[in-house]
Amino acid sequence: MGGRSRVAAQLLAGRGFREVYNLSGGIKAWEGKVAEGPVELNLDMVRGDETPAEIIRLAYGMEHSLGEFYETAKSVTKDSDIVTMLDTLSKVENKHKAYLVELGKSIDPGGESGEALEIKAASNTLEGGFNSVDFLKKNERFMQSVPDLLDLAMMVETQAFDLYFRFSGKTGNEQTKVVLYKIADEEKGHLAALGALRDAKA
Repeated sequence: MGGRSRVAAQLLAGRGFREVYNLSGGIKAWEGKVAEGPVELNLDMVRGDETPAEIIRLAYGMEHSLGEFYETAKSVTKDSDIVTMLDTLSKVENKHKAYLVELGKSIDPGGESGEALEIKAASNTLEGGFNSVDFLKKNERFMQSVPDLLDLAMMVETQAFDLYFRFSGKTGNEQTKVVLYKIADEEKGHLAALGALRDAKA
């Protein structure tokens, strides 16, 4: 059990995570599945000097793309339960977009409206930095049941949560960092809601 992991566990617990483990023996003692991907993955999506408005615009675009992805995914299934869940997930992304609009207005009441953000939202990049076309090709097999679909949605939200935190480490703008923390917290809440839904569908 190392000092850094103990601090990290305390940090997560302080941020509302109820189930946090600190592995005795550290990372070298881990014998389970291993995540893949460089720490720098998708960090090139930001320069590091973005304003809060630029970050909100970027996040809005990714939420928009994920909603579009769920709408498109309905074309690859005839299962009515999966289509209903895809509808639900798409509507949740609309709520996230509304949150981002309100977050932007709380910083700058004269800033971009939801309509302006919607016009600029055309993007193929989903939350977490995934390319929407590639993501659908690679993960279509995980859309054969509602539980699998929810697992996939939770993976995307987890990646989004992680990416926003890594963005916060790159930015030199303190106000932008606060905005990124707030967006990450929103993702955490979404992740918890999806987890509850996943448990209900198990």
